[in-house]
Amino acid sequence: MELSKYHYPMDGFYNFKPEYAYAEIEEHWRKWDRDVKPKAYVVGISGGVDSTCAAAIAVQVFGRDKVVGVSLPCDGQKDMEDVDKAFAFLGIRRVTIDIGDMFMHGMNAIENQAIETTDVCRTNMPARLRMTMLYGVAQCLGGVVVNTCNLSEDVIGYSTFGGDNMGSYAPIKNLTKTEVKSITRWLEAPTELVEKTPIDGLQPLSDEEKLGITYAKIDDYIRGTGPVTKKEENLILDKFFKNKFKLEIIRIPGPGFLHYPNKLRTMDSRPFL
Repeated sequence: MELSKYHYPMDGFYNFKPEYAYAEIEEHWRKWDRDVKPKAYVVGISGGVDSTCAAAIAVQVFGRDKVVGVSLPCDGQKDMEDVDKAFAFLGIRRVTIDIGDMFMHGMNAIENQAIETTDVCRTNMPARLRMTMLYGVAQCLGGVVVNTCNLSEDVIGYSTFGGDNMGSYAPIKNLTKTEVKSITRWLEAPTELVEKTPIDGLQPLSDEEKLGITYAKIDDYIRGTGPVTKKEENLILDKFFKNKFKLEIIRIPGPGFLHYPNKLRTMDSRPFL
């Protein structure tokens, strides 16, 4: 595949075509599938754009029968309507596992050892329990777990180590949130899912409220597609270097998109992609 004609730098900007990005993912994923031969691809469906995108690509490449979606509320989920919309769009088998009881048992087990649980623990444990359930479902079906993280989240460390940053194949890990939305829109997903305010379903605040910066600004910095203030740049780089170790430890197969503009590739002598 001749990639230079698909995405090329243009005075700091570049020409992103979702159909070409999809073609690159499909080519890489089919090759990986031929080598590994999983019986199923298991995707945690949150009702957000990333999981919808990853699952929709899997459906397009391998068909609905090979993709299984797992809904993982934690003692319920406020945006379950969006999860329902995602499953309706995808048309795949649905598995629902509420991890609320598991989470409470885990918290109680820690506190019973005279250890006070922290906000960080309470925030990250559900994400790790979700991944445990995804792997459990996948292994029972002879399948593998699809990672649904994107580049914007990984750059700033907005993923749980051992939780949602795990998986066996990562189709969108090197695409920004803006690019993921573009592909999902091109795949004709419901607009309300594409444009939904990113939220993890476990806390009341949105991702961007917790991060203190928008994904659009993060993407502008990564790809050089728009102005970023010095304060915004410092925030991005501070989070990047604090969390870079996660990317160096966990290297999940997926298309590289190394021809895309990416400022952060040159920020350190050790590659993170």
